[in-house]
Amino acid sequence: MSGRARLTVFAALATLFTAWSLNPLVETGSWLPQAAVLLVLQSAVGAGARRVPLARSLTVGAQLLVSLLALMLLFGGKGRSGAGDGVLSYLVSDFGALFAQGVRDVNEFAIPAPLTDGIRLLLVTGVLVIGLLVDLLAVTLRMAAAAGLPLLALYSVAAGLSGTVSGSGGASWFAFLLAGCGYLLLLLSEGRDRLAQWGRVFGAAPRGRVSAGVSGGGRAVAPVRTGRRIGAVALGLALVVPALLPAMGGGLLGTGGGGDGDGTGIGPSIQAVNPLVSLQSSLNAQDNRVVLKYRTDNPQLSEQYLRILALDEFNGVKWEASGRPLTDVPERLPNPPGVSGEILNGAAEVRTSVSSAQTYAQRYLPMPYPAMQVDIGGKWRFEPVGRTLVGDQLGKDRFQNAQGAQYTVRSLLLKPTAEQLQKAPAPNEAIRAEYTKVPDNLPSVVADTARQVTKGAKDDYSRAVKLQDYFAVSGGFRYDTKVSSGTGSQAIVKFLSDKEGFCVHFAFSMASMARTLGIPARVAVGFTPGEKQSDGSVNVSMRDAHAWPELYFEGVGWTRFEPTPRSGITVPDYSRTEAPESRPTAPTAAPSASSAQPSAGPSETEDCPPEAKKLGECGAAAAAPGAGSGQGPSVGTVLAWTAGAVALLALPFLPFLWRRRLRSRRLDSGDVLSAWRELGDSAWDVGIDPDEALSPRGAADRVVTLGRLDPKAAEAVRRVSAAVERALYAPPGAEPSYEGLAPDVLLARTALLARVSRATRLRALFLPRSSARLRWAATARRAALAAEVSAALSRARARIPLRGRG
Repeated sequence: MSGRARLTVFAALATLFTAWSLNPLVETGSWLPQAAVLLVLQSAVGAGARRVPLARSLTVGAQLLVSLLALMLLFGGKGRSGAGDGVLSYLVSDFGALFAQGVRDVNEFAIPAPLTDGIRLLLVTGVLVIGLLVDLLAVTLRMAAAAGLPLLALYSVAAGLSGTVSGSGGASWFAFLLAGCGYLLLLLSEGRDRLAQWGRVFGAAPRGRVSAGVSGGGRAVAPVRTGRRIGAVALGLALVVPALLPAMGGGLLGTGGGGDGDGTGIGPSIQAVNPLVSLQSSLNAQDNRVVLKYRTDNPQLSEQYLRILALDEFNGVKWEASGRPLTDVPERLPNPPGVSGEILNGAAEVRTSVSSAQTYAQRYLPMPYPAMQVDIGGKWRFEPVGRTLVGDQLGKDRFQNAQGAQYTVRSLLLKPTAEQLQKAPAPNEAIRAEYTKVPDNLPSVVADTARQVTKGAKDDYSRAVKLQDYFAVSGGFRYDTKVSSGTGSQAIVKFLSDKEGFCVHFAFSMASMARTLGIPARVAVGFTPGEKQSDGSVNVSMRDAHAWPELYFEGVGWTRFEPTPRSGITVPDYSRTEAPESRPTAPTAAPSASSAQPSAGPSETEDCPPEAKKLGECGAAAAAPGAGSGQGPSVGTVLAWTAGAVALLALPFLPFLWRRRLRSRRLDSGDVLSAWRELGDSAWDVGIDPDEALSPRGAADRVVTLGRLDPKAAEAVRRVSAAVERALYAPPGAEPSYEGLAPDVLLARTALLARVSRATRLRALFLPRSSARLRWAATARRAALAAEVSAALSRARARIPLRGRG
């Protein structure tokens, strides 16, 4: 097998190995054999075109055309139900319709998605596109190292999507191992091919005598063995080091998969958690997947919020949970902070039995607030300030979570009155100092709006109610889960200006504004009460995910407020005005899943728009058949981040690729002067500035002297300069021979790079000084264009007749 054929095979294998990482995105891997067959066909076409040989552009065109025809023949006819109207319609219209259907399926189904024809088409097409890029770079252009960029893009998409639903990482290491091995095999194949071009690589030298260029006893030469060892060590480190680092992963409400938790690193204290991605995706989920079921003796089901976590630190970029020490879970939890004996004596204790779904692998336990006693199996830890139960570490990268857990919570049903809140004394100084902090970069418009909205209020309670009513009733705000979920200072300003967002924006903005008024505030994340069933149980779905502000009042403690104008959200009695107003900005569709009324079954609406369906305003829509259970970022988001990462990784290689392409064009041109220019630029790249005043012979001597070239390389430089002199000064008809000049230039360049330091060599490769020619060329073009424009204006003015005075 020739070197180029071997490269073709390993390029296809590297793509196929990397494509295996896409398997967790769908329910079945039956698409992979189809992708492998088409990839082999595409590679065979490329190998045949290069053997003819065809031009590089024609080779890529032939591969693209055959791949497109194969895809159309394989998937044509599946994009519509009507009969075909001809070959063109069969191959083009149906193919395009199926592709569009695949995009819709990707946006609709959760991971792992059912393998519909549309999704199958997207997967196979993506693998073929990446395979074409890898084949182009590694085989056609002979740049195997750069072929790692499209492979990285493919693996990043797979890891970014599947990582959000696979907290255990059971298959992730194997997928990385396959992808890494494929890339290393490709690099080794190219390295072997390059070594073969310098002479005999394997030989029959006496056993035990192995030099840098010849092997003994049939064993691999030293450079090859060294390359394999380096590759093996690098791959091993890539697999071992992440396993030794703290785990990173899942969102707050997303599933972690397996039994290892969501991957948020929690050791002796709670780490910062950002719930936005999973919370927004939960609210936008097409399926009404039930994650929790519970029964309770709470007579006020509308107050049965299941609280997960409190975000109490605002740094100007996001709200997050501050690090807190964890303790063992006591048999009876301490009384909630700041609650007086009067409130505790008037509180009723309610019992709630909760059962979580197997798909809910959250490490924070959803509980009514304030919980006083928790009966649950497993290893859990207690965070006293936020009153949160957190899954403890079970082993390496494995943590306790709520997946399939059944537990009972005894909690207090606090019943503060508006009068008690209004007469609450000033909060404890430590509470005020910690929970009224706002970042220095918080725009003044936030505090100014808070003061304007609460103008005339004489106490903190009245200010809190005015803030709540401003967002929920009188401010003209609109509930929309499609708004970008930023949480920083600028996002709050944008929300106050645009007046549209979802619960995160309302909660974070009200908490921030309350802090500017000196009211201690934080944000709680969890679930609204859910939907009561006919048998008395209550179902909580991902669409019940919610965020709300908690404000602190001395004697009452942390108190829930509801600024979000969302149908089904219940405003606490103590925060209602004397004449409760309706919420005109809330959606006016059917009752949401949060309704506490009994329901015999999920209701359906024939003409429910998609936007209302995603907000949960059309009843409990049935989950799509075969829909997966994972939650994660959208495909578009992952693709955008992946494209940005690949572009960022590719930036340092742009000068390298440009210089390599220019060198190839110059040496393949058969022109002596082009070879001379390449030799001069190679010397310039290592720090020998060009001197146009010297003759070719003088310039060659200067390169030899300053470059400290060995005799062999010096002779090569002088042969090139001699050819240039003949080209410039020989009589007509005595054309100089170009034969041997390209190897001479490459030999001189190699010697120049070998004589300089590693830093200079790296700069010569990735930031070549000769790239200044690009700036000179751009300046010359700009000057020429300016001259042409000036000349055109002058000619136009000359054609305009002068008017005399009459």
